[in-house]
Amino acid sequence: MRKTVSAWDRALFQRVATHHWPAGDRVLPRLSRGADHGVLWLGVAAGAALLGGRPARRAALRGVASLAVASATVNTLGKRTVRRGRPVLDAVPLVRRLPRQPFTTSFPSGHAASAVAFTTGVGLENPAWGLALAPLAWSVCFSRVYTGVHYPGDVLAGALLGAGAALAVRGTLRRDDDSGV
Repeated sequence: MRKTVSAWDRALFQRVATHHWPAGDRVLPRLSRGADHGVLWLGVAAGAALLGGRPARRAALRGVASLAVASATVNTLGKRTVRRGRPVLDAVPLVRRLPRQPFTTSFPSGHAASAVAFTTGVGLENPAWGLALAPLAWSVCFSRVYTGVHYPGDVLAGALLGAGAALAVRGTLRRDDDSGV
């Protein structure tokens, strides 16, 4: 079973690496770098908190708390436990490669975990905002495969960890409409 999943993962990576999306070459590497260290999501949270009133501040808080849990889990447990090497970049065109390649192990994707954790956390507070952020989160996840720094399985595992982190945080921060306020 493990060999089958690994073969599927590598074959899908190869298909993405060899497929050319002209707009993706310009946008996805920048988006991927912009999401480094959660900066993209912290910027979204700051903007929402400054401009959106109390509901936006609560959604931003839930999103950032979810991101923090996901990031801690991925970086302390996930990457240190599995230690999967990064994909070989031979099939990835130079224009897509990140200027600085990550030095950590590949599994699971921290970018995917952060994107899904933040978006799910926001969505648990306000489903419409979560849906609005979903295409951006999906794009960050895909960018990690497109730029050649992760296998699709790394991204899927990171996304699942991110969703799990948001659900774990859900119990610690009650929704506005549940609090009686």
